[in-house]
Amino acid sequence: MQDEPQTESHGIGTLNEGPLHEELKQWYARPGDRLEVPVEGYVVDIVRGDVLIEIQTGGFSAIKRKIRTLVANHKVRLVYPIARDRWIVRLDDDGRNVLGKRRSPKHGTVRDIFSELVRMPDVLARPDFSLDLLLTQEEELRRHEPGRAWRRKGWIVVERRLVSVLESRPLRTVRDAASLLPADLPEEFTTLDVAEALAEPRTLAQRMAYCLRAMGAIQQVGKQGRSVLYRRRAA
Repeated sequence: MQDEPQTESHGIGTLNEGPLHEELKQWYARPGDRLEVPVEGYVVDIVRGDVLIEIQTGGFSAIKRKIRTLVANHKVRLVYPIARDRWIVRLDDDGRNVLGKRRSPKHGTVRDIFSELVRMPDVLARPDFSLDLLLTQEEELRRHEPGRAWRRKGWIVVERRLVSVLESRPLRTVRDAASLLPADLPEEFTTLDVAEALAEPRTLAQRMAYCLRAMGAIQQVGKQGRSVLYRRRAA
């Protein structure tokens, strides 16, 4: 029988972990994995053989320096959850009782990863880096604090919790990322073409184009009016 995952450190890697991060780490870990392992001044969530696995539930700005440092000398896999379904749970002031629960009308897709990849768009082109995207169902717990989070009328996010993992989608190469473009785009296309084909906001299409260009998957070939024209690079 293989050993259960072993925790080696309770240092800086665990101080700010929320429930979602810890639940995903336990879901992702396999027998024989080592958890909370110090590597090059950082604490890595999971070490599996020669692969360093980091689980990031927040924005990539907070982790890009760590990823760039580690991938210089190691194989690195970044695991990122995208909530396909989310339930908003409102708590009372002391956070003990549930006042209400509703399902969010927003549904995440794997293409949402580009909204974070803009922080380090070239990293997927590195042969020792890969992404695992987890489509999840989550609960988002909120508590009312007047004067904060004005867009949500004072309801702040207290924590996120995992309900289930629905699907794992690996992005191992630039080609995997480029496959998220619509298949029926014209040979030369704009971000408006991408947005319309996906029925997504143009801002997302612009982020896709920015990342894919930085990875070398597409190239700028001219302009159409004020819009940049792109073309896929040959594989």
